[in-house]
Amino acid sequence: MFRKLLIANRGEIACRIGRTARALGIETVAVYSDADVGARHVRLADEAWPLGPAPAVDSYLSIGRVLGVARECGADAIHPGYGFLSENAEFAARCAAAGVVFVGPSPEAIAAMGAKAAAKARMQRAGIPVLPGYQEADQALATLERAGQALGFPLIIKPSGGGGGKGMQIVSDPAALRGALEAARRLAGSAFGDPRLLLERYLAAPRHVEVQVLADGHGHVLHLHDRDCSVQRRHQKLIEEAPAPRIAGELRAQLAAAACAVAREIGYVGAGTVEFLLERAEFFFMEMNTRLQVEHPVTEAITGLDLVEWQLRIAAGEPLSFAQQDIEARGHAIEVRICAEDAARDFLPGAGKLSRAQWPEALAGVRVDAGFDTGDCVPSHYDSLLGKVIAHGGGRDAALERLRAALKDTRIAGVPSNVTWLAAALDTPVFRNASMSTAFVTQQGATLGVTADAEEFAPFAAAAQVFAMHGSGANASPWATGDGFRLSGAAAIAVALSLDKQRFTANVRTLDSATVAVSCAGSETPPLQIIREPLQASAGESTSRSLQRGEGAQLLRLRSAQGGAQVEALVSREAVDLWCDWTRLRFVIPVDDLAAAASRRPAGSLTSMLPGVVVSVLVAQGDHVQAGAALLVIEAMKMEHTIQAPQSGIVKALNVRTGDRVNEGAVLLEMEGA
Repeated sequence: MFRKLLIANRGEIACRIGRTARALGIETVAVYSDADVGARHVRLADEAWPLGPAPAVDSYLSIGRVLGVARECGADAIHPGYGFLSENAEFAARCAAAGVVFVGPSPEAIAAMGAKAAAKARMQRAGIPVLPGYQEADQALATLERAGQALGFPLIIKPSGGGGGKGMQIVSDPAALRGALEAARRLAGSAFGDPRLLLERYLAAPRHVEVQVLADGHGHVLHLHDRDCSVQRRHQKLIEEAPAPRIAGELRAQLAAAACAVAREIGYVGAGTVEFLLERAEFFFMEMNTRLQVEHPVTEAITGLDLVEWQLRIAAGEPLSFAQQDIEARGHAIEVRICAEDAARDFLPGAGKLSRAQWPEALAGVRVDAGFDTGDCVPSHYDSLLGKVIAHGGGRDAALERLRAALKDTRIAGVPSNVTWLAAALDTPVFRNASMSTAFVTQQGATLGVTADAEEFAPFAAAAQVFAMHGSGANASPWATGDGFRLSGAAAIAVALSLDKQRFTANVRTLDSATVAVSCAGSETPPLQIIREPLQASAGESTSRSLQRGEGAQLLRLRSAQGGAQVEALVSREAVDLWCDWTRLRFVIPVDDLAAAASRRPAGSLTSMLPGVVVSVLVAQGDHVQAGAALLVIEAMKMEHTIQAPQSGIVKALNVRTGDRVNEGAVLLEMEGA
């Protein structure tokens, strides 16, 4: 077995790989970019080495920098995790040339599946069903456009050298084909260094089913059952489960046999996943991910196997110690991906400091693979994944209930998160009946986007803000309190809060050391009782360190004196975050400086919703544009976001150029009415 392992990744997967490596007695080495100084994966490793600037191309994607660290620290193996260099055949080859073991398949196997067009043609020759499409060498834009028109609509454009859903474009309107091809080529080049594309017939609502395979260097190829990954947005998975529900035994056996045939066809060694699209009883090969999958924990839950351990053992030359008949699927497991994104704003990713990250790590049957703790910074340079919550039970219903309970105990504050959306998704009849397809988000989006009644919770937020200002304890100074004390009794304290575009003003009176009365929207609520609670530390982190990193945020519990649901509040300098069952609300405390800054922005200006890089400017000063027209494209957290004209008008001023990095709130351009 290896002595020292360099983990060439970040976030939750770097933490997860390190956990198994340490259990096997292997020293772990973390690498980090300038954006990840002090990140969780850095804190947990035995050693940590800098890679370079925040952009991935200058750090996590730099083969030279990663191998340089491996040489200096004396690592004898490198685990690439997923993403970044995990499916880079050149990296695997250069590891071998440098005398470092690459924990993954051979460069030849990676190359065989890395070029999606060639892989699809090869699988077709091997008798594996594939979707009709275009995957030829001629990549001229005019050729691709003609091929797309001939294929028909809807169709899907995929980066030939990519994976994970990045850069894919679905085209239903022939007039939109050229623009979609240009966007897909641009993202393919920036994300994978390969601008080649392939086109396929698009299935509007298939299931996304995959099979986990495991193969050693001694000729053994096994499958570890299947998974359903149909719930996804922008081709990025959100909910995965194993085994895939509602699949007939014969079809399940055919999927497993096809996956093993794919692995044998390319001489695969290691852990890999063969992905299929399933429509009724017909399935089509989509791609093979020659790496560990994000959703591998659900397979571990039903098989009892540690896939990272077997990746390491296989890379060290060990044979598999079990046969196909030994791999039994026990029970059911479901995983959700907790992401820093706002589902109500089309899953717009967010970045910033986590004022709270509390994971449900103490619940029976629940596993957490977290990449962030309270106080950590979520950078805008990488994907939005914060962590994963996995529940296992004797059956699907049991796993589902455990997962819903776990989400109820998951607390994310400081950046937007999709926790509430996930809880709502799990509770839909479509998901409970296991009748999901890849169209789930589109079909269910309207109902899942409904938010809680802000007016109901505004008094709780106002009370929490005032109570957090109040000094407490026997030694509290009366001059430090904010309770509105005066000789004739406590005065009401006016509190202003906002939620989205709603603004609330409340008056809060302190009745005693733990009770307040709140008047909001013209009516007074029953007195609210408040308890101050300590912030919980994350696993492996002391409470004092967690509080220090939380920078003074205060945790409170509030309940009406007349009974009712308990509300949990986290009060920080800029916001009050509330949790009640699966409801999450973030009330922002207005800041005069921010309001003044907003008032100084030119009328008709369009601002950036998040930090990122301008990858395309589609208009020029003086252009007349229609409402909804695309103006600019910003790339952030591995996704492109198109800025559209909110109304018809004239572009008065352009403040950015292609390649510019912009901050959240930056004025991108100014428009005036036509």
